[in-house]
Amino acid sequence: MLPDLDVAALKLGIRYQDAFGHRGATHSIAFALVLAMLAALAHPLLKSTAWRSAVFVGLAALSHPLLDMCTNGGMGVALLWPFSEHRWFSPFRPIAVSPLGVTRFVGSRGVAVMASELYWVWLPTALLSLALVVGRWIEKSNPPDQA
Repeated sequence: MLPDLDVAALKLGIRYQDAFGHRGATHSIAFALVLAMLAALAHPLLKSTAWRSAVFVGLAALSHPLLDMCTNGGMGVALLWPFSEHRWFSPFRPIAVSPLGVTRFVGSRGVAVMASELYWVWLPTALLSLALVVGRWIEKSNPPDQA
């Protein structure tokens, strides 16, 4: 959720479409890489290796703008910032866009957004996680023959 802190920029007078506006710089590959490097440096606090911390945090940070590219609203994602401020969308955009602000989110619109995210984001993530857990369990149950 860290990339969405850019919503605060709107309160500071930064326009949505600006480089540091909503779905701008904080939704870029560069931002995900910076977070990955910070995670690598903070790996002792994360109780992991530098490599695992960087990969986990970097992929988590990158998944956010990639999923935002699949929403059916907004102005797109500045994925290639600082090299380009062009806003990108995926050709496949099934996820209902969330309204900005808590008060606009409460009610039937919020329920529709949550249902969309449950179906297009959380359910596939849960199924992938389950498949990985089952795969590890099978791997541990059937150790390779040792010659």
